Amino acid sequence: MTFRKKLVLIQCIVLLLISTQGLRTDAWSFQLHDAVEQAKHATVGILRHDSDEASRQSVQSQFAIRGSGVHLGEGYILTARHAVERTSGGKTEISQAIHVLTDGLAELSAQLIGVNRFLDVALYQLDENSHVGELAFVSFEEEASRQGDEVFTVGYPLGWGPALSFGRLGNPRTFLPTAQSRLLQVDLSTCSGNSGGGLFGTDGHLVGLIHAIIQTQTESRERRCSQFAFAIPGPLIEKIVTTLKAGKSYAFPRLGIRMKVMKIDQQWRVAAALAKGPARIAGVKKNDVLLAINETPITSAAELKSYLIERTTPGQVIDLRILREEKEKVLQVTLGES
Repeated sequence: MTFRKKLVLIQCIVLLLISTQGLRTDAWSFQLHDAVEQAKHATVGILRHDSDEASRQSVQSQFAIRGSGVHLGEGYILTARHAVERTSGGKTEISQAIHVLTDGLAELSAQLIGVNRFLDVALYQLDENSHVGELAFVSFEEEASRQGDEVFTVGYPLGWGPALSFGRLGNPRTFLPTAQSRLLQVDLSTCSGNSGGGLFGTDGHLVGLIHAIIQTQTESRERRCSQFAFAIPGPLIEKIVTTLKAGKSYAFPRLGIRMKVMKIDQQWRVAAALAKGPARIAGVKKNDVLLAINETPITSAAELKSYLIERTTPGQVIDLRILREEKEKVLQVTLGES
């Protein structure tokens, strides 16, 4: 083959690759567009109750919306527990009935199925006479979320929407005092009002539920907005939803160790600050260094919590390897229930 023919062949291959890449990009854009439209039509705004004191401080909008929710199909509306709390007689309670607003501006009513304080989750079901067919629905993502994944959320920030925000997953194992489970740290724009809205992958499946934001550089009277959000992981929510649909309460395992960190040979390790309940019965003592659970290394308190929540159940017997006075021991702990 002559040099000229080789050059022509190379040019053809390059053009083919560019063309194929363009087709892939167009296909991906089309898929993302469909996913966004599906999520948008499955998202609802949680309307404020008329008697809520906060409703008198509503944003400049024709609707008083306090949070977001997402339709899971069969009329089930998933949202954050704190998005449906109301104050009555100085006490905080969960609304037994709510009204939601669709992106088509239809107002639908729903009744409480159940809540989970542990994960800050609430599940409602639309009334039988509601036009459920007007809503699209979404399903949970089957694969585990990873840091760097592209995600988006749909919600009603500051009572307005449905609004879209795009970003990426950060640390998938973050803990805050507002929830007892691990949280997904997300880099995308969110405000008060986004709570309870879905966090979606580029295929439109539900990977999490917006739980909280970290407010930065705002005055105390300003509405909260941030680029730093946190979401409850989808797999944990799915377990809760399945249990609530069956009319039951989901039980989480309890180890009974209050943890702290200790410096041992220039390395910080997780240790027991206090042992009670199942851990105390099994023989765990103060200052025991926690090395592994069922041979899975314990590198942080967050890792231990994640393992317990996602991979164990109440009543299960686990092997807890500890270091006490420079000697390793394996204790068998029967997990309690919380």
